[in-house]
Amino acid sequence: MTTRQEATTSAEGARLPLVEEFHTIQGEGRHTGRAAYFIRLGGCDVRCAWCDAKYTWDARQVPSCEVIEIVARAAASGAPCAVITGGEPLLHPLGPLTGALREHGLEVLLETSGTHSPRGTFDWVCLSPKRQAPPLEEVYRLANELKVVIGSDDDLEWAESCAARCGESCLLYLQPEWSRFARSVELITDYVKAHPQWRISLQTHKFMNIP
Repeated sequence: MTTRQEATTSAEGARLPLVEEFHTIQGEGRHTGRAAYFIRLGGCDVRCAWCDAKYTWDARQVPSCEVIEIVARAAASGAPCAVITGGEPLLHPLGPLTGALREHGLEVLLETSGTHSPRGTFDWVCLSPKRQAPPLEEVYRLANELKVVIGSDDDLEWAESCAARCGESCLLYLQPEWSRFARSVELITDYVKAHPQWRISLQTHKFMNIP
């Protein structure tokens, strides 16, 4: 387990901009295939051109929701873990959310670009760095999993530069950019064969046609 920051003691974080929540199967990275309750928060300051969740970018357009209500639904779902994603979830104080989820017995998994310091307690940190907004060094150190989206040869160089900043136990994944899937898969396949410390992450939920 990593990232042991104290939950905020104020009312900050008691409400969060909730874009959507759903019980599904994790489709990417280390936890692929696991049942999971996704909590997608609004707001993003990274804004990738190929983003498949652009509807999350403007938190002002997203209704806020009581954390206690989100946690109640997550706990009732029967999922063993909750995935907090976005947008960029670290824009928000997550202490109250992560603390309550853990109190209800859920593992807390974070998906982040790493542009902000973590505020919360997480069992697994998946760092998906973006070149236009590099992660903070502290998030590199906290990452359990590095997942880099690959669309070109330059992205492979970026992936290696990010891996060099992560801890020795961090799992390394390359994920094809969906909009350039055929070319990206070719690049990744050849690269992983030559650099077996990397693994391939596919967005299996898209092939399964589930959220």
